[in-house]
Amino acid sequence: MAKGKGFGLGLGKIKELTEAFQKAQEVQEGAKQLQDELDQMEIEVKSADGLVTVTLSGNQEPREFKIAPEALSKSAEELSEVILDAIKEAHKKSTDTMRSRMEELTSGLNIPGL
Repeated sequence: MAKGKGFGLGLGKIKELTEAFQKAQEVQEGAKQLQDELDQMEIEVKSADGLVTVTLSGNQEPREFKIAPEALSKSAEELSEVILDAIKEAHKKSTDTMRSRMEELTSGLNIPGL
């Protein structure tokens, strides 16, 4: 290594590296806060006919599942389809919410892979 050249990193590079570490720390703190918010969030979806209600957290954790008494007049196959559709829609809404919130958290960062 040549005298006075360090590791080949000029002051500008060290400043950029320091800023990147600070941004990473901010994102980490924001991610923890976001995780807590998503845990507390309740995303409710009703089936198209309103007979089934599914509630998930923002982290896709099941919270509540309701079937209206009128739904019992449907065949098992029909009711199964209504339930599955409601679960799929709740999951999609929850993952879309999580994705959107993560994009907000990381917007403006030039971090490869994010």
